[in-house]
Amino acid sequence: MLRCQTVVQVRQPSLLISIGWLTLSRQVLNHDLIARVSRSVRGARIEATPLPLVPEISLYLLNADYPQHALSDDEVRWLMDNPAYWCFCWASGQVLARFVLDNPQWVAGKTVMDFGCGSGVVAIAAALAGAKRVIACDLDADALYASQCNAELNDVELSCIGNADDCTERCDLLIVADVLYDRANLPLLKTFLERADNVLLADSRIRDFSEPGYVRLGGERAFTVPDLAESEEFSHVSLYHGGHTHPANQPERVKE
Repeated sequence: MLRCQTVVQVRQPSLLISIGWLTLSRQVLNHDLIARVSRSVRGARIEATPLPLVPEISLYLLNADYPQHALSDDEVRWLMDNPAYWCFCWASGQVLARFVLDNPQWVAGKTVMDFGCGSGVVAIAAALAGAKRVIACDLDADALYASQCNAELNDVELSCIGNADDCTERCDLLIVADVLYDRANLPLLKTFLERADNVLLADSRIRDFSEPGYVRLGGERAFTVPDLAESEEFSHVSLYHGGHTHPANQPERVKE
């Protein structure tokens, strides 16, 4: 089962929101979504940010000059207890989004699910590359709001759910980035193969990856946006393909 605990259907109208010095137009950004970061971390803002590896896509992310090294103990504790994954674009997400845009035949005309979507970057890439339907799935309701906001920013449509088991249709492709930061998630890899014809997986954490049914397509170097000053080892992202042979019969490789 691919259970994400909470089902959230996001269908919010466009609106203009102003919170003090922060004003955001042409988006669906929810008051609570913005406030979650800006009211708890001094100097934090949410800004539309083009991605260095995927300049075709911009996302609402934490400002690059946020006071990373000047946070109080309370602010650090809050961030640890309430990880806002959606306000960063992680390295694996960028690499997988780049691959999808460069190889649209993987998604064109297909039903695609982005599992653990976070900011929605890979889901958005799939929509831009011509997917028939893109489902963004995440257990974090804020991530689903953020994905809808980012979808509107990039003029695409996503269907958002918090429980993958509520998707009754079989997906042609499951796209997954940055879910193996916890090895407890490794059993999901087998489940992915049961739920979709093909799986594209991007990961920067597991170096001894040997899951049956998956083949490494290559790797690429990328960094989280905004910069988290992560260890250099986490900038090396590997891309894997699982499932049936793609119609092209020759999986595309990514540069090393």
